[in-house]
Amino acid sequence: MAITAASDAIDLSPSSTSLSGLDGINFFLAGMQAGFGPFVAVLLADEKWTQQNIGYVLSVGGLAGLLSQLPGGELLDASRSKRLLFALSAIVVAVSALVIALWPMLSVVFVALVLQGLTGGVLGPAVAAISLGLVGHAALAERLGRNQRFASAGALTVTALMGAVGYFLSYRAIFFTSAALVLPLLIAIARVRSADIHFGRSCGQAGHDAPTPPSRAGRLSLCRNSGLLTFAATGIPQ
Repeated sequence: MAITAASDAIDLSPSSTSLSGLDGINFFLAGMQAGFGPFVAVLLADEKWTQQNIGYVLSVGGLAGLLSQLPGGELLDASRSKRLLFALSAIVVAVSALVIALWPMLSVVFVALVLQGLTGGVLGPAVAAISLGLVGHAALAERLGRNQRFASAGALTVTALMGAVGYFLSYRAIFFTSAALVLPLLIAIARVRSADIHFGRSCGQAGHDAPTPPSRAGRLSLCRNSGLLTFAATGIPQ
């Protein structure tokens, strides 16, 4: 533990620009994602969709998000450019919002929500990985608390804005608003300097700084983790 703490303290000097960029990432990401969920159901109901079809596409999108967690985490660990993966995933979310607004048909919305769900395995973990790469384990708890404060502020602010947009304009306009938030989000991620993100720390191994990803346990080891299996079993619908 002492070795980890010592190596974690090496070169911990993220710039204020990177840290403020991370604040913006949390604010605008939460705001952009606020356009999905209940607002999707409201729009589709307004388009005369049946409750069965609304439930179907929302469930499939949620399942896609669940299945994306393991490969998304592995991809983030292997990538030295977590900012790029984050930016690409954010663009996918924005495109999904535009597609839902422009063509609210079953097949199109189905694909859009699956793509949006798949980004769930990258966006949230990428924020955590970038945070860890910037500040290290010792300051991570405080940083995650700050992340959550900005995310909550973003979700609250943008949800209120989208409610007003939906009331005064249209439900479709909510998704145009959601898509537009990708612009300040990309600006925020660009403010985070890649040189400030320590590759090893971002993967959970502070002492690793080789160009290749750090070694990791095999997938079969997950099947031998009784605590993890118990946790997974509690999430299976009865």
